[in-house]
Amino acid sequence: MSLTGAVRKWLGAPSRMLGIAAQPVQEAQGKRGVVIQPYRGYGSRSEVFLIGRVFSQSSSHSEASRGDLLTNLRDIGRRIARRTISNAMVTAQFYGAEETVTTDQDGYFRVHLSPALPPPLDRSWHSMDLTLPQPRAVQAQAQIFIPPTSCRYVVISDIDDTVMHTGVANKLRMLWHLFVEDAQTRVAFPGVGALYRALHAGASGDQQNPMLYVSRAPWGIYEVLEEFFDRHGIPVGPILFLREWGVSWTSPLPRKAEDHKRELIHNMLALYGELPFVLIGDSGQHDPEIYRQIVEEHPGRVLAVYIRNISRNPDRIREIEDLAKVVAGAGSSLVLAADSVVIAEHAVSLGLVPPEAVAEVRNERTATDPIEPESQTYGIQKSTPTRTAEAVAQGDLQDLVETGSEPMPPNVIVEPEAREQPKQP
Repeated sequence: MSLTGAVRKWLGAPSRMLGIAAQPVQEAQGKRGVVIQPYRGYGSRSEVFLIGRVFSQSSSHSEASRGDLLTNLRDIGRRIARRTISNAMVTAQFYGAEETVTTDQDGYFRVHLSPALPPPLDRSWHSMDLTLPQPRAVQAQAQIFIPPTSCRYVVISDIDDTVMHTGVANKLRMLWHLFVEDAQTRVAFPGVGALYRALHAGASGDQQNPMLYVSRAPWGIYEVLEEFFDRHGIPVGPILFLREWGVSWTSPLPRKAEDHKRELIHNMLALYGELPFVLIGDSGQHDPEIYRQIVEEHPGRVLAVYIRNISRNPDRIREIEDLAKVVAGAGSSLVLAADSVVIAEHAVSLGLVPPEAVAEVRNERTATDPIEPESQTYGIQKSTPTRTAEAVAQGDLQDLVETGSEPMPPNVIVEPEAREQPKQP
C-alpha cells in the first residue's frame, strides 16, 4: 500500500468506525422512539426460535444526512441513551401461527412457535412479523433460517479464536481491526471465508447447509460481527451469543458460557434430528471439553470435529487427547488444524465439499498470508476405531503435536482408516 493510501485509510477509519457504531440506531425498526430489534432466528419446518429486544431511543433525524460525521455522533449518543422496555408484550406471527411473549427486565424477548402452515420449500430465509401495541404501536420483521430439503448437514462454529482473534467482546478493538489493521490481523483463521462458503454450499453447491455461530460476546457487538462476516465473505447465519441470555427459552438467568454452549448444541441436535453435524472450535477455551461430551452423548451424529490448534499448553493438549479418544472411538474424525487448507482437504475426503474447494481456500489463505508456509500434516489412522483411540491414549497425538516447530504448529488428523461415509437425511 502506498503512503498516500495508508494515510487515507487511517484518516477514514474513524468515520467508518462511527458509522458502524451508529448503524443499529439508524436501521432500528420502529417509529417515535420505540424500537423492536430482532436478531436472526432459526428453526425447522416444525418449530422456530427467535431472540429480540425492545427499547426506546430518541427520534431519528432525516435520512438525507445519514453518514455524515455529525449525524453519526448524534446517533451514537442516541444509542448510549437507550432505555430498555421490560414487560412489553410482543406478538409474533409466522405462517399461520401466533405467539405473544413478554420482554424480561433487560428488554429481551424469546419466541418459540410451531408454524401452522408449512413454510415454502423454495427458500431458506423466511419473514416473521412482530407487533408491539404498547407503549406505542410498532411493527418489525425478523428473518428466520429454515434449512431447505437440499441440505445434508449442520455446521456449528465458534467465533472467538476460530473465525477471528480473541477480543471480540471489545467493540473498539474490533472496529479498529475492521477498519485500520491489515486482513491477517483481523482474521484468526486465514481462508475461513472460502472454507465456510464451501461448507454452506456443500458438495453439490446448492445444499444451503445451516451455519450456526456461537460467541462469548454480548449482543452489542452483533453489528460489528455482521460487518466482519460481510467483509470476509463468511456465510451469514444466526449468531447465538452466550453471555446475556440462555438458550432454554424460559429462563434469562446467566450461566457459564460453556453451559450455554453445551445446551445450545444439544438443542440444535434435537431440532435437526435427521441431520449429522460438523463442529468447529479451537483448542484454547472449552470447545474440546464441550465437543467431547457432545460426541459421547450423541453417538453417530457428529461427522467431524475441527479444532483450530492455537495452544501448546499441556493442559489443553490433554483435553484434546480426551476429545480425540472419544471421537476416534465413535468412528468419527478429529482434525487438529493449524490452517484452513487441511480442513478443506479433509472435508473433501468425507464428501462434504467439492474438490475445487481446496484450491479456493488455499488461494484465499495465500492472499491473506502470502509468506506463511502451510503446516505439516500428520495422521493417526489405525484399522479400527478402538485401535485409533488406543494410539491416542498411548501418546501418539502428544508426540505429533510436539514435533511442530514455531510459529506453525502441525496439523493432526485422527480417524480410523476405514470409516463410514456421511449418512444422508
